[in-house]
Amino acid sequence: MMSDMLSQDEIDALLNGTEDNEMENQAMNIVENYLSSFEQDTLGEIGNISFGSSATALSTLLNQKVEITTPTVAIIDHGKLKDEFPHPYVAIQVQYTEGFIGSNLLVIKQSDAAIIADLMLGGDGLNPSDNLGEIQLSAVQEAMNQMMGSAATSMSTVFAKKVDISPPVIDLMYVPEGRGTENIPNQDLLVKVSFSLKIGTLIDSNIMQLVPLSFAKSLVNELTNKGNQQTVNSVNNNEETPEETVETSPPPMETGKGAKQEPQFATQPRAASGPQHFGGATSGGNVQVQPAAFTSFETPQLQEHEVNNLNMLLDIPLQVTVELGRTKRSVKDILALSAGSIIELDKLAGEPVDILVNSRLIAKGEVVVIDENFGVRITDIVSQSERLNQLK
Repeated sequence: MMSDMLSQDEIDALLNGTEDNEMENQAMNIVENYLSSFEQDTLGEIGNISFGSSATALSTLLNQKVEITTPTVAIIDHGKLKDEFPHPYVAIQVQYTEGFIGSNLLVIKQSDAAIIADLMLGGDGLNPSDNLGEIQLSAVQEAMNQMMGSAATSMSTVFAKKVDISPPVIDLMYVPEGRGTENIPNQDLLVKVSFSLKIGTLIDSNIMQLVPLSFAKSLVNELTNKGNQQTVNSVNNNEETPEETVETSPPPMETGKGAKQEPQFATQPRAASGPQHFGGATSGGNVQVQPAAFTSFETPQLQEHEVNNLNMLLDIPLQVTVELGRTKRSVKDILALSAGSIIELDKLAGEPVDILVNSRLIAKGEVVVIDENFGVRITDIVSQSERLNQLK
């Protein structure tokens, strides 16, 4: 009988799980009061497109695999920020200077920012500093600047207009103590778009985007009304040939676990004179199909006069370089170099060295000593015709 009873830990876990579900359902209900399903999906899609390119930029900076996925949209009451951000965070604010009027606030955990700063400064991210000083904050600021710059470029493509941002302003934010809250938009209701952030095996967390509710709605309205305006302009410019347009109201969106239909952002005009085909075959008439002809890239045989011209160039001096190996180092490592420092290269001892002519690789060889000088014995070389092509 005693084995069938729940322990106190199990009872607490069940209660906590029920409480979490109630809070999640309450949050979903709040979102539905201010944003329709279509608006939520549209904001999530805008975030997906913009932060997709941001992940690529951050991956290049950190030399780590970066994944930013799965946006979720929520509504935050400004008076309940303590509940939403109970831990120390780093907030990065950017203002839109062209294309839009509004601000955007990125929020990441302070522990995640410390790892990003350590990677930016040449570390491995395994033992980041607990205290973010001026240098660490500058490193995080530069990383976020690159991310938001890439996001602005993607938004320029989505909205078909130039979008530019101001340099980011970074601050440490701890809402329970009122620190770093100056840059949070002073609006009663904020939209939080939260993304899953994974950086290699170092970070598995979230990065959040905070924008005023009015600004979020303006983004959706501008994106969905763009197609309507284009259709109106087309009709006004072609009064003698009226055009039919497909219905511009957004289709119903499916939510939940079923297939998700993408929001229709623009309308497609249909000309009264008949359909137009771009890059494809028309539905009527005979169409001739033939294989595409491509230029041959095989090495051409030199004619007699070309051989004579080549002989005139045989005395031109060329720069021959023997490359022992290469390596990459951070600025921090370069500044730390001194007499006696050893730089490890990417080639193994005894491995063939590269022989380059005018910075073009043409052969490989092994290092030998001739009297008191170094030399290279060629062990592998490209053909004569390939060498000519390399010198072009």
